[in-house]
Amino acid sequence: MSSNPLTDKSQELEKFKKIKDKSLTLDMTRGKPSKAQLDLANPMLSLPGPKNFQDQGVDCRNYGGLDGLESAKKLFAPLCDAKPEQMLIGGNASLSLMHDSIWRAMSFGVVGSRKPWGQESRVAFLCPVPGYDRHFSILEHFGIEMIPVPLFDDGPDMAMVEAKVQEDEAIKGIFCVPKYSNPTGSVYSDSVIERLASMKTKAVDFRIYWDNAYSVHSFAEAPRPIASLLDACKKAGHEDRALVFASSSKITFAGAGISFLAASAANLSDFKKHLQIQTIGPDKLNILRHVQFFKTWDQVLSHMNRHAEILAPKFKAVDAIFSRELTGYAEWSRPKGGYFVSLNTKPGLAKRVVSLAAELGVKLTAAGATFPYKKDPHDQNIRIAPSLPPLSEVEEAMEALCVCIKLATLEQTP
Repeated sequence: MSSNPLTDKSQELEKFKKIKDKSLTLDMTRGKPSKAQLDLANPMLSLPGPKNFQDQGVDCRNYGGLDGLESAKKLFAPLCDAKPEQMLIGGNASLSLMHDSIWRAMSFGVVGSRKPWGQESRVAFLCPVPGYDRHFSILEHFGIEMIPVPLFDDGPDMAMVEAKVQEDEAIKGIFCVPKYSNPTGSVYSDSVIERLASMKTKAVDFRIYWDNAYSVHSFAEAPRPIASLLDACKKAGHEDRALVFASSSKITFAGAGISFLAASAANLSDFKKHLQIQTIGPDKLNILRHVQFFKTWDQVLSHMNRHAEILAPKFKAVDAIFSRELTGYAEWSRPKGGYFVSLNTKPGLAKRVVSLAAELGVKLTAAGATFPYKKDPHDQNIRIAPSLPPLSEVEEAMEALCVCIKLATLEQTP
């Protein structure tokens, strides 16, 4: 930052006015795949075809197959760091599986519960922050208390997590995005995963909701595995603790992917007991087209390399612009995968920055969205989603955002 705030503010106001005159309409609110990414899966639209709808003797046009096709479980098990027999396949959204898991726990409890969670006097979840707004929305929808815990580069603050779950029986779970977390890009270390799996909890029915949404979404490094939560929990004697979720929504078609739940045999049996009341089976034709399109796990990884070629330049541009313009004004993450950049302004400025950006025609995720109840205690975190717009629009939006951050900061400068 310059030593002359008045001059700087005047310069930034002039830039602000010039950008406003452009009447921009740029949307950076959600981490959607771009058209170029969706186009990579277009050959799926001709699958399975009018004569190729059988899979290992199963007519995929008909009812049945409550937990999906065995061929798909085998193909996508690595997405969940699981074994095929631990897999269940659902519809297009893993968010639906997560929602239903919470709903069933509230209505009926989980394996090992003394009674349904909804009959407890109080139910709470730990929420690593900044985190995924849709996880928080599910918990808030069911009246579950949310307890923030800091998220570091290698996972949540485990000293805090371990202390809280040992002292509070009402804490029934934690939501985690273990690889390229939304929005920070954090990757959980093997040590953190082992501690989550083995820690003592006062609640006998504690669950880890493991949203492995970005398992294969590397773009700045060779894909590297993280430890299997399912294996770690089994080794620690807490086999039923882990519920692992994933989907192909950011692999194939965001609106027509397939979702996955991986869990212990007891958890799967309990889940299917309720699922058979809800449905006669998933969309097996859509599951089948995924199997026919990819065929092998290596082809899934090859496909994701093509995604990386599209995403990497956008994230590189964000970092380059921020590095040039925001040193001294803000801090930001430099993710090696996933869909987001986490930006921290000076405390007390995030809402003002989002408002200024809106004046310029740049729509951002609402300030506070990355915290439970949409309340960022420091009003400083903003989630940046560069994936959807073309590179030129990402650059234009980030240039405008930088002006807004500088202007908001200088407004506070004495």
